[in-house]
Amino acid sequence: MDLRSLRYFVAVAEELHFGRAARRLHMAQPPLSRSVKQLETQLGQLLLHRSPTGVSLTPAGEALYAEARALLAHADRIPERVTAAAGSPTLRIGVLADSAEQVGPRLVTAFRQAHPDVRIQMREADLADPSCGLKTAQVDVALTRTPFDRTGIATRALRTDPVGVVMRGDDPLAHRDSVRLDDLAARRRFRLPEETDAVWRDYWGTGADSTQAGSDPIIRTLRECLQSVLWNGAIGLMPLADALPDGLVCVPLAGMPPSDLVVAWKRSSVNPLVRSFIRITVGLHGSSALRGSSAPHGSIADGTMEPGERHAQAAVRRSVSAGRSSPRGRTVPGGSHSESSSSTAR
Repeated sequence: MDLRSLRYFVAVAEELHFGRAARRLHMAQPPLSRSVKQLETQLGQLLLHRSPTGVSLTPAGEALYAEARALLAHADRIPERVTAAAGSPTLRIGVLADSAEQVGPRLVTAFRQAHPDVRIQMREADLADPSCGLKTAQVDVALTRTPFDRTGIATRALRTDPVGVVMRGDDPLAHRDSVRLDDLAARRRFRLPEETDAVWRDYWGTGADSTQAGSDPIIRTLRECLQSVLWNGAIGLMPLADALPDGLVCVPLAGMPPSDLVVAWKRSSVNPLVRSFIRITVGLHGSSALRGSSAPHGSIADGTMEPGERHAQAAVRRSVSAGRSSPRGRTVPGGSHSESSSSTAR
């Protein structure tokens, strides 16, 4: 038995459904079913009661679930502990689309001032995985967007952005002040891959006509999204844009819940660099980030400052003041210009 098999089993045990677990793991269902079956064969025990509507844990399955969670939590802490022991601290940061640019270079300056010797590894995720590799332990912390399945993940909201419909500038709806979902009926939409996080896919696919799915373009990156709109005349949802390629506009979608730009991390993390990264990032975005937090009191984001952070605070405050004094504008349908901090879509 290996860690991957245990991760697969834990996902099924938490979702109580092979299909949902497969989507959460970004994999097809048949290999997931085979992996769990092999575990049952190795242990000589039935782990799951299977039914057409889902699964339930047997007593043996409950015992394995508890042991597997503890073992996986320990395994996830091994890289950071080994790195710390080696004397060359590394922080792995996951980013989704242009989320790093939305946070801005001020974060780089402030974090480097607090931790000049830390090595940074960046991982850019595609749109199928809004956790940016947190769920597969490929990164320590992430800059991403909600909503997505946050099982085992804590977040702090840095900014809330309204959502609109991106379309060509010559689209019949392009010059409206806003559109409704009814206006998009039977329109060709770009879609996310089948293995995409289910919560994330349902949000950005709101109002899509499932009968058109066979002809709709599948996209994995922000660039593919924008080019699909430009070249194919497709439409899709994205946070209201402050920068779009020539020929595209984003029209506000009435009644659509907003999307949060967030910093995210594993709830089980004990990495002090993650705590410092969260604290500095939240500090750059002021008290609004704290109001958007999903982290409970006593979590990794609470507590005292790490060594070096106090030296960065003055620079952080100066950066925040400078950023507030020069807001960026966005182009709105009709060619007018307004001041906004809204971000381009993910």
